[in-house]
Amino acid sequence: MITKQLVAEKLLAYMQHQLSLPQLVAWAEDAYLDGDFPEADALVLSEILGKIGVADVDNFGLLWSDCDVMMIKLGYKIQVLATAA
Repeated sequence: MITKQLVAEKLLAYMQHQLSLPQLVAWAEDAYLDGDFPEADALVLSEILGKIGVADVDNFGLLWSDCDVMMIKLGYKIQVLATAA
């Protein structure tokens, strides 16, 4: 089952550089095709997975602001923490 929490976890892993863009896109494409969503969340999940699924196409991409909006739609708020490199 593809849930809001699972999509948020994958998106957060990408934002934290634990998942590459090609890995995120491949996962989103598979999840979208699987289509096993809770009925109440199907519309928002298919919209978000569709956006992520084309993020590797030059005309689309995936900006920080896109991630922020998607996380809000998934019920999460992004907080940024910077540490010394």
